[in-house]
Amino acid sequence: MSKVPAIVPISDLREDAANILDRVRKSHGPVVITQRGRAAAIMVSVEEYERSEHEREILRLLVEGDKEIVAGKAHELEDVFDDADRILAR
Repeated sequence: MSKVPAIVPISDLREDAANILDRVRKSHGPVVITQRGRAAAIMVSVEEYERSEHEREILRLLVEGDKEIVAGKAHELEDVFDDADRILAR
């Protein structure tokens, strides 16, 4: 079951940005910023943003690999592992 993200009105962000940023860093989860009662933005820590971008890149490469398999293109297993090691080292 997914955790419900924290919700912070933009007025609270204006008044107490430092504490809200601290909460974002410590929680490792997103904070939804609302404006006029509606979601306007999502705030995440830099670490979480970088992790999600890294995961997105891995998923993109998996989809690309799947398309190559369907198209009948093949790669040596050692080359695949070398590529994976380079990506994971980032």
